[in-house]
Amino acid sequence: MKSIFILLAFLSVTALSAQEFKFEKEIIDYGKIDQNANGKRSFEFTNIGDKPIIITRVQSSCGCTIAKKPEKPIMPGKKGKITVSYATNRLGGFHKSITVFSNAKIKLKRLQIKGYVNKGVSLEKEKSLLSTY
Repeated sequence: MKSIFILLAFLSVTALSAQEFKFEKEIIDYGKIDQNANGKRSFEFTNIGDKPIIITRVQSSCGCTIAKKPEKPIMPGKKGKITVSYATNRLGGFHKSITVFSNAKIKLKRLQIKGYVNKGVSLEKEKSLLSTY
């Protein structure tokens, strides 16, 4: 009985002292955007562990999505972000994955972006074009 208690105590301490991050959003929905619009978005996260988080690399599911990781370790309690750029010159719906490799308790984290790229000019752009004449 005593050995079970010691094992449980060890496991709980081990679980508490680990690198861990929490993302504000794990899916970014671009909604409907215009062709060639700004495709840059950010996944923000907080290091909720008690040791620095080191993101070793980020990998997108296709060449149309470029992800950039933080260059420095994210200290406990601090925020970091992964910037993602989608090539909005491609028309139609999209759903892409970004895999984050780190020293966190869960080594691989999958993030997603999705949306729909419309052809044409948005209503706001049409209004600004018409107001110049």
